[in-house]
Amino acid sequence: MLAVILMGSPSDLSFVQKITTALDEYGIPWATRVASAHKTPRYLLDLLADYEADDQPKVYVTVAGRSNALSGMVDAAVKSPVIACPPYSDKFAGADLYSSLRTPSGVAPAVVLEPKNAALLAAKILGLLDPNVREVVTTAQAEQRQRLYQADHEIT
Repeated sequence: MLAVILMGSPSDLSFVQKITTALDEYGIPWATRVASAHKTPRYLLDLLADYEADDQPKVYVTVAGRSNALSGMVDAAVKSPVIACPPYSDKFAGADLYSSLRTPSGVAPAVVLEPKNAALLAAKILGLLDPNVREVVTTAQAEQRQRLYQADHEIT
């Protein structure tokens, strides 16, 4: 079981660390790589071929902003689920997110904007095959509900 996190450039590392921290909480092993669909397409495809040659269950999480070709290219090249988690850019007032939301027919990465939620979706997907991960997700969600019940009780 593995979550492969691909970032378009090293400038995405602080965003990626939010994902890896959450994956650690779910007990999911991860690997981070830097590859650009625009600048290093052959390198990206070679990396993906290496990961795809390994039959262990995996989920790819892509982190790229601006024109997010990374998510679409990864999804088109792999058989495992892809989660696009593009970092928000104030520079473009969110308009750059459209390249993550609108992909061609036959290319279907999920789009999750919050890094911790991208890790949660990865955990839910991998939890379909691993009961330990599924239990960690179930416990985390129950604890979250309990905090809300407690907050409601304190407010009323």
